[in-house]
Amino acid sequence: MKTLLLFALVLPAAAQAQVHKCTVDGKVTYSQAPCERGQAAVIAVPDAPAPDPGAKTDLARQKREAKLMEKERLKREAHQDREDEATHRVAAKRRDKCQKLKQDQKWAEEDARGAQIQNSERAQIKARRVAERYKLECGS
Repeated sequence: MKTLLLFALVLPAAAQAQVHKCTVDGKVTYSQAPCERGQAAVIAVPDAPAPDPGAKTDLARQKREAKLMEKERLKREAHQDREDEATHRVAAKRRDKCQKLKQDQKWAEEDARGAQIQNSERAQIKARRVAERYKLECGS
């Protein structure tokens, strides 16, 4: 441990960054400031690597690709929105038609109940036909 501390003190002062590893009561902490108590070690931080000359062109290429992907995503979303709207329109049209058929069925049944004896059979046939048409169109 003393050699480690001695080694830490011998490090050249020209190092740009140092990290101090401190161990106090079995807990290890890292800091830029020297340790106040406990075991101490200095870890030299290497210099940052030199900038990559191709990084600028890579970044520009990645930006172009990202812009293209964003454009494609927006196009897909717009297409999906149009399909969703068409589906909703069809569903609303079907719902309206089914509501109308249900109302026709209700009225035909009311007519059949209120018809006079001679017209009763004709009104019941009409009510049955409306009910069958509703069942075919709406499935209920």
